[in-house]
Amino acid sequence: MEYVLLIFGFVLLTLCADWLVEGATAVARKFNISDLVIGLTIVAFGTSMPEFIVNIIASIDGNNEIAMTNILGSNTLNTLVIVGLTAVVCPIYCSKEVIRFELPLSIIGAVLVMLLGSECFGKFCVSNYSGMQWWDGLILLVGFSFFMFYTVRNVIRRKKTDGEDEPLILNEKPMWQAVLLIIIGLAGLTVGGKLIVENATLIAKNFGVSDAVIGATIVALGTSLPELATSVMAAFKKNTDLAIGNVVGSNIFNIFFILGVSSCVSQIEAYENLLVDSMLALFSGIMLMAFLLDDDNRHISRWEGGVLLLIYVGYVYLLVK
Repeated sequence: MEYVLLIFGFVLLTLCADWLVEGATAVARKFNISDLVIGLTIVAFGTSMPEFIVNIIASIDGNNEIAMTNILGSNTLNTLVIVGLTAVVCPIYCSKEVIRFELPLSIIGAVLVMLLGSECFGKFCVSNYSGMQWWDGLILLVGFSFFMFYTVRNVIRRKKTDGEDEPLILNEKPMWQAVLLIIIGLAGLTVGGKLIVENATLIAKNFGVSDAVIGATIVALGTSLPELATSVMAAFKKNTDLAIGNVVGSNIFNIFFILGVSSCVSQIEAYENLLVDSMLALFSGIMLMAFLLDDDNRHISRWEGGVLLLIYVGYVYLLVK
């Protein structure tokens, strides 16, 4: 029954995140909110809602390992599996802006988790684990505010230079239907997140597997389904810039916003493999940067995507061994 409820929780989480985005977007359009604001806020937040809900519930319930490994595991999976799989489908070409700003910021995020989570301020330390306090969360939220300010400023400048973008093609919905989608989406996300945290914890206890392993694999994979679907579909449509932008943007959102809010809601105690997991998230970001800077075309080839996938397979094997 735990497995059935866990799968049901993932399905509910994915569907309700989509309904929430659809309803919120429709309401925003009713009030003449620009597509720019909708894309940078509602859509970006909606694709990260699964991680957000799972983390908030895990923090409140005291499941610290799931709260932390969900974020680190999702970011590692995003970079190694989603980018790797996308590149295998179609080689990824990346814009200069992502390489110059977004990707370095996601790498900085992994460094911050490693330093703040283990209290390694200016010195190497592997034993004095303390976790994320509310002031650590505030530091991450300040970083997220900087990211949003920089992104909005750049997009506004680009719109002034290039002219108005094409409007989004959306099905107009009555206000009552849009509000209903928002209510159902929020309720379903809450229920789905609760089901995932509770049943993943039960499965871990039944098999003697730690919450950290479950959080870094099953929970991370389940909450990354929106990013996986978006990136793979973008690859099939040859829109690979969207694919890598989606992944890098999600990694920034996960660390700076979701982990920041989670730390402010409740102290997240560190766990034994925190340093290893954060170093892997950091390493995967550096690997992605190295592949993109390897040639002048700023692309990730199929064989490089295969390398990323193999690294994740090796990581999971060592984790469950």
